[in-house]
Amino acid sequence: MKTAPKKKTAFFRTNCGSQHPRWQGQCRECGAWNTLHEEAVVAPSPARRHQTRTVEARRIPEISVENCRRISSGMEEFDRVLGGGAVPGSALLVGGEPGIGKSSLLLQVADVYGRRGYRSLYLSGEESMEQIKARADRFGIAGDAVSVANITDLDEIVTLAQDDFQFIIIDSIQTVASAAFDSPPGTVGQVRESSSRLIELVKQTGRILFLVGHITKDGLVAGPKVLEHMVDTVLYFEGDRYHLFRILRSQKNRFGPTGEIGVFEMTGGGLIEIKNPSQIFMTSTGSEPSPGRVISAASEGSRSFLVEVEALVTTSPYGTPQRVASGIDGKRLAIISAVLEKRGGVMLGGNDIFVNIAGGIQLDDTALDLAFLTAAASSKLNIAVDGGMMVVGEVGLSGDIRGVAQIDRRLAEAAKLGLKRAMIPKTNASGLTVPSGIEIIPVSTVNQALQVIR
Repeated sequence: MKTAPKKKTAFFRTNCGSQHPRWQGQCRECGAWNTLHEEAVVAPSPARRHQTRTVEARRIPEISVENCRRISSGMEEFDRVLGGGAVPGSALLVGGEPGIGKSSLLLQVADVYGRRGYRSLYLSGEESMEQIKARADRFGIAGDAVSVANITDLDEIVTLAQDDFQFIIIDSIQTVASAAFDSPPGTVGQVRESSSRLIELVKQTGRILFLVGHITKDGLVAGPKVLEHMVDTVLYFEGDRYHLFRILRSQKNRFGPTGEIGVFEMTGGGLIEIKNPSQIFMTSTGSEPSPGRVISAASEGSRSFLVEVEALVTTSPYGTPQRVASGIDGKRLAIISAVLEKRGGVMLGGNDIFVNIAGGIQLDDTALDLAFLTAAASSKLNIAVDGGMMVVGEVGLSGDIRGVAQIDRRLAEAAKLGLKRAMIPKTNASGLTVPSGIEIIPVSTVNQALQVIR
């Protein structure tokens, strides 16, 4: 009696997707510890190993790009993040926390593409067709050009996608499973195989693929890191579920700039585009100035918008003072606090410091350093900062104020919202064309900035 052949297995890293023949503690590729997972290895078929050449190489001038023109959705904030629209034959990965609105966004995007004559196939492994229909009714989505199905089998998905669809939406890639693997959906081998087959399909047919991806507690898309390398565009849908506003940010884009953002408001009727973010993040416009509140200008991609920076400095009732940041990295706040005390002479050793960006937005722009520093000093000294002044500048460890990028766009946005003064780095003031109605206050050190608010 013959025994069944033993299945060949290998060990895969959940972080980077690298393959190892045997177990080991640390990955040689990414350096992560204890992220090994054993899965079956699928050997390539003989027909594929001995496949004859079917593709001819062509010189670059001979290649036509007629079929690669961007497809605009008409949703300006969404198209902005993509660089002007979706490119045929491309694969896009949309990541975000559970409940943030990824499915709602893509369902609305499919509908607006449908109004322009493009058919979409929306495949969900997490919701039934009735649940998708209920959401569409709640958001007022007709969906005449959107076909939906509840399906997770990779072979069935590929067969169904052969129909005449321009857009294919998979929600989510972690629920898709291939019969070639014994492992459950969401494992390294399943995600890699499913993504590879689907991306190969759209590259060959010129369709556009949207993959929804769950994220881990570290804020990264779950599954092998190689998934982000396989797709053409990586988008993150960010925001706090307890705030109204959502940010769609491009982390990778082979067909456009990275770092672009689109701003949306989550309402009971779906996501609404916010075409002027300054108006929503400037919550105290027209109110009386108060200590600890400063207006600054952030720059994300090609867009600049005003934000309201808040700081509260109080006497610490505990032994170790707290440094709590919302909207910026906590380590950045610790650096700014240390510079303010050492270089600015404002003693903060026995104080708790809380800082926040109004609206729940998360920003990494170092041009906001000076705004956080002046807001903290304003709260500590109980001095209100001029509500009609914008403050931008990067703070160095030596107490110097360094220049920032896109200063002209930041000033233009300040002028549009009626601000009258702008404290900017002295290095940016040289040769700068200043919008009419704005007074420029150049500063080169932390002490000079503190003199302005005192």
